[in-house]
Amino acid sequence: MNVKIQTVRFDADDKLVGYINQKLQKLKVFHDRIVKVDVFLKLDNVMHTIKDKIAEIRVHVPRHNFFAKTTSKSFEESFDDAFDSLLIQIKKKKEKQAA
Repeated sequence: MNVKIQTVRFDADDKLVGYINQKLQKLKVFHDRIVKVDVFLKLDNVMHTIKDKIAEIRVHVPRHNFFAKTTSKSFEESFDDAFDSLLIQIKKKKEKQAA
């Protein structure tokens, strides 16, 4: 599984990158044919919004892509929400294939 983490308008510290990599390793439990994972972390500099940290995750598997995007006050929270959304998508897809 190839993991690529990109940051927009800031540099991620090692703690955040390590946290993301650790969580992404859990994806192997839910789908064994993951080719590539792209993570985009962005700062949204719109005034008057508290939620300004965006996490986007795109998971590539053969013949299908999963995508989730969330916004919150911290990158960890945004990533966790997007990760949970991805797990739901992957589980639904596997249930459809099994049926």
